[in-house]
Amino acid sequence: MSLSIRNQIAGTVLAVTVGEAMATVKVRLDGGQEITAAITANAVKDLGITSGSGVKALVKATEVALATGPVENISIRNQLTGTVSDVATGPAMAAVKVNVNGGHLTAAVTADAVEALGLSAGSSVVALIKSTEISLATV
Repeated sequence: MSLSIRNQIAGTVLAVTVGEAMATVKVRLDGGQEITAAITANAVKDLGITSGSGVKALVKATEVALATGPVENISIRNQLTGTVSDVATGPAMAAVKVNVNGGHLTAAVTADAVEALGLSAGSSVVALIKSTEISLATV
């Protein structure tokens, strides 16, 4: 199956916590960083996701926010450190490519944000992703 979602990072499931309707799945990305995905309990069951399962974390570029350093006192727990590899800026929006250990992410942000944060190739950034915005695919 081909997908339009370009942010696809491989990893291994560390833990699954299943609730009545939703579940959290902790994943160690191939580069060593960890993320948490919040998916339905039915998806966990249907996909057969268990500790040790190989998965790909899928995230739309529009769901990736960027900061110039770790952010405290925020509910977003997924904070992946990385380095900007490319910035393609248009009149209103920009695509910022970020190398994270074990993969690459693209963030779709405003051109104003790129300017305000001073983003360019080589900039250190933290990619912020809500757990509810991460989908998982089994591999």
